[in-house]
Amino acid sequence: MPELSQESTERIHAVDVARGIAMALMVLDHTRVFAAVPPGGTEAGVFLTRWVTHFCAPTFLFLSGVSAFLSSRRRNRANLSRHLLSRGLGLLALELVVVRTGWTFNFGFDEYLLAGVIWSIGWSMILMAALIRLPTALLATFSGIVIAGHNLLPFGNPWVESYSWPWRLLYTGGLIQIGEQGPVLVVLYSVFPWVGLMAAGYVFGRIFTFQVEKRARICWLVGGAAMLVFVVLRGCNLYGDPRPWEITPECPTWMSFLGTNKYPASFLFVLMTLGPVITLLPWLDHARGHGGRLLARFGRVPLFFYLLHIPLIHLVAILISLVRTPNATSWLFGDHPVTLDPVPEGYRYGLPLLYLVAAACLVVLSLACRVYERFIQGRKVQ
Repeated sequence: MPELSQESTERIHAVDVARGIAMALMVLDHTRVFAAVPPGGTEAGVFLTRWVTHFCAPTFLFLSGVSAFLSSRRRNRANLSRHLLSRGLGLLALELVVVRTGWTFNFGFDEYLLAGVIWSIGWSMILMAALIRLPTALLATFSGIVIAGHNLLPFGNPWVESYSWPWRLLYTGGLIQIGEQGPVLVVLYSVFPWVGLMAAGYVFGRIFTFQVEKRARICWLVGGAAMLVFVVLRGCNLYGDPRPWEITPECPTWMSFLGTNKYPASFLFVLMTLGPVITLLPWLDHARGHGGRLLARFGRVPLFFYLLHIPLIHLVAILISLVRTPNATSWLFGDHPVTLDPVPEGYRYGLPLLYLVAAACLVVLSLACRVYERFIQGRKVQ
């Protein structure tokens, strides 16, 4: 049996804070979508605004696996398996109906369906319902092969459009026409390699049963090693991403170096994002001030936060458009965030307005999460 820390039977504060940070960054990214600010480019501010939000999805999937392991200490394996299966199916339904409606504010389900990060988490949980029955060593091997090995596959280039729909669903993502006259399913987040991140989190969750000092040493070792491998592989363009970095007059070198592939998430993308997150976890244990408590609150009610933040940002964008560019407001009822008409002239936000709106939405979300948390705590007391 591993050494048990006093915190092992409670919520792990560092996990809640890390998840909360990812959720705050997610608000910034989704505000960017409704602000019509492009996802990248060669403008440093725009590039970094998008790049920093790359940490969200890997953190969600990885920490979902950690949470599943911590839950396994309170449930038997059969019960946990059933929980993951039912939770995963519920997330798929929420993605296709509630989340899609929050993004679009239209009900054209016969034309457009969206498979985003909740879709990927849902499928990963469904698969984990079976995978948690594997021995730990075998599950660790599976996650390592999926995360590090998938770029060896011949269909590892996301720009190839010739694959059949199962490959788009499982790996490459893209548009899937459902039937001859059915809706288009836009797969942003496929199943692989994201299920590998959840499996890795489940294996890694064991270290949260160790004493704090030992836990910190392991986090620093694993996170530091991931960042080192990223620098070496990326610096030498050896392996792990379909887009090699290069020196060109069109794009600053550092942007090319950091511009790893997210759809599907390359090995280098995972190293670049999860390495720093794992390294920071020991310090997040000490984030007990007002900011740390606020972020932990976000991390304790992640599904409530997620389901609320998209329609909130969308509604704020409509209100702003009615003031700034009333003739462009109809654009906000299109099929966000993917299959959209061109951005109306004059609609795009500047970065100061984007950050101001994101901050205002976080204030509203913090109040809503506090009310919701008190509500669920009151129900537990009853």
